[in-house]
Amino acid sequence: MKTVFANSAWVAAPERLVLRSGRLVRLRLKVRFGLVIHPVHGPILIDTGYTHASVSAPGRSRILKAYSRVLRPQLNADQQPAAVLARFGFEASDVRFLIVTHFHADHVSGLGLFPNAQFITNAGAYASVLKSSNFHNIRHGVFPELIPDRFADRIIDVQSQPQVHPNDLPKGYDLLADGSLVAVDLPGHAKGHFGVLIQSDRGPILYAVDAQWLRAALPNRTPRFPARLIADDFSALKGSSDALARFQNAGGEMLFCHDPETNRFDL
Repeated sequence: MKTVFANSAWVAAPERLVLRSGRLVRLRLKVRFGLVIHPVHGPILIDTGYTHASVSAPGRSRILKAYSRVLRPQLNADQQPAAVLARFGFEASDVRFLIVTHFHADHVSGLGLFPNAQFITNAGAYASVLKSSNFHNIRHGVFPELIPDRFADRIIDVQSQPQVHPNDLPKGYDLLADGSLVAVDLPGHAKGHFGVLIQSDRGPILYAVDAQWLRAALPNRTPRFPARLIADDFSALKGSSDALARFQNAGGEMLFCHDPETNRFDL
């Protein structure tokens, strides 16, 4: 399967905030999303990155505007979801499946762009968003206003798919029942957070999303702050990092959402 990762935006942050004992230099972090072109199901997105919906669209709530002013994401117009799809001959309406790894703003900002998509995600995590207080959601970077109306009617629950056990990884779920895309439990960062093991045309790659911000953080340089404040379960985050380190040591290839290092799957 053709597999690429696009960079929707850049966000600047001191290295020390995303890497334990890091330097005081500022890093230009990426905000990736994935595109997989499946031979049967066509274009499948993995998250959407940042889009105008969260950064500049009219009608945003005051708190979402404040969030954007604090983080100051710089959108990458050439690698917004519609532009990336067009590069491969597709339109937003061609997307039948969109994998939502978790509900932070930088992963769901563009969900409303895809009218025909079903959303493959953790249904329990979405239920948690609905029942959580505004303060709880905002503290964890979740803004329900970015989630389309009738979202629940379009969910395919990850945990309803066949369970599998990839080598050197936690349990997973075979999303299309053909082994091409496996959701891998990587708890800690957010409620229901999972990565995706992709059988690409250039070999398997694990998109580990936000289990860490930098590959250099494996196995034991997880930042205590702000990760401890943002994380849904900091102890579980450590367990996920250990599992990823074992996968990497066994020769597995992985990619994180925000790592500024260039990867061979990057556009």
